[in-house]
Amino acid sequence: MSRFLVIASYADSLLGFRAPLIAALQAKGLEVHVAAPALSRGSAIRETLEDKGLKVHEVQMQRTGTSPVADLKSLGSLFALMLRVRPDFVLGYTIKPVIYGSLAAWLARVPKRFALITGLGYAFQADAKRAGLQSLVRRLYALALANVDVTFFQNPDDQALFLNTSMIQQQAKTVVVNGSGVDVAQFSPAEIPTGTVRFVLIARLLRDKGVREYAHAARLVRKKHPSVQFDLVGWIDENPSAIAQAELDQWTSEGTIHFLGRLSDVRPAIANCSVFVLPSYREGTPRTVLEAMAMGRAVITTDAPGCRETVVNGDNGYLVPVQCVDALEKAMLRFVESPELINKMGQRGRQMAEEKYDVHKVNAEMLRKMGIA
Repeated sequence: MSRFLVIASYADSLLGFRAPLIAALQAKGLEVHVAAPALSRGSAIRETLEDKGLKVHEVQMQRTGTSPVADLKSLGSLFALMLRVRPDFVLGYTIKPVIYGSLAAWLARVPKRFALITGLGYAFQADAKRAGLQSLVRRLYALALANVDVTFFQNPDDQALFLNTSMIQQQAKTVVVNGSGVDVAQFSPAEIPTGTVRFVLIARLLRDKGVREYAHAARLVRKKHPSVQFDLVGWIDENPSAIAQAELDQWTSEGTIHFLGRLSDVRPAIANCSVFVLPSYREGTPRTVLEAMAMGRAVITTDAPGCRETVVNGDNGYLVPVQCVDALEKAMLRFVESPELINKMGQRGRQMAEEKYDVHKVNAEMLRKMGIA
């Protein structure tokens, strides 16, 4: 039986984002191994993964941080794992699994090596302070991806950036897929609540997710329409661009934001909203937007890489410029003042989710490109 190793930097994402892909690999008769940090024996997530028939491995890896010593330990841990498991296929996703997983797979002579670029993350946000970090990451990507059979991207902007900056060579095999997809059966249409218009943003509470813009636009809308509600779902991540707890406390105490915290199941929050909002600065393809579309919700997001692919402006929602609170407010007011758009655009979003973003279609395309029949 051929072995397929999936490498993650965050164990929860193996269930939250890759479960359908892993199931598709198992359905093809592959023995699937997964590796991530924080997968100690006896942990709940390890037991859940093992219950699904997976071979689970804990590796050393810091999801954030730039310590060369820690990253060398990650490379060594992954290399040792591959020598022990001897996989036939390796797929890494997110920055460190892609870089160090691909390098380890090359060193261990794994026959087939794949990378999935799910977004660019903190290092690539426009900031002069990050120039040195960006330069280092670009060199590491170039080294790692030179030894990969297929690199998957979730939007054409990221693909173009990698090619134009030589993080990947022009002759390399690259494929753009429609994000991670969404299970359109699990995220089924939900009736839109009547009465007060309610917006929701679901994301890690980071500057780059547009959380501040959402709160500021909410404050402006509520001055004109005090009954409109603004929900926020997420958590303050260990990330240099995380918002401060004091900011969140201020938004909630003044009544601007209704904070729901971190939810293991976001479907009730989407079902309770009228319109989904994600003012992100850049994404791979935002999974939460796809989930909202599948549940029949209109979307407001930014005209930014990864986000702009999900919305046809004026059809299933609105696109606004990045970091533009005024445009975000105006888009929100369109739904408040013309509520008939909510259902119309939500139905169109569901149709787009079924046609373009069905997770089974996305995964079938990836497996074809990997040569897994």
